Amino acid sequence: MAYYSVLDVTPSSEDWIPGYLPTANERVAAHGGKYLARTASHEQVEGDEQPAALRIIIEWPAKENAEAFMADEAYAPHLAARIAGSVSHHYMIEGKDDLA
Repeated sequence: MAYYSVLDVTPSSEDWIPGYLPTANERVAAHGGKYLARTASHEQVEGDEQPAALRIIIEWPAKENAEAFMADEAYAPHLAARIAGSVSHHYMIEGKDDLA
């Protein structure tokens, strides 16, 4: 079953970004992921304001692919740099409709 990573990221420093992007792109693809959206063009239309510089959606073939990406040793230092250099939230969402 498909899984989705939904992230909001607001950099507090941009030092990590040039090294992060090539590795993240490579490792997402290596684990079967596909970026559906990675943009600063977004707007919130409901609820209490939750500002973010970027909104990112990645589609994974299965939860195991997303978990393998997050545990990837080649990605680990870049993940640490993103966490240290931004305010980030990452949600893993199963691609199903529990209310159908």
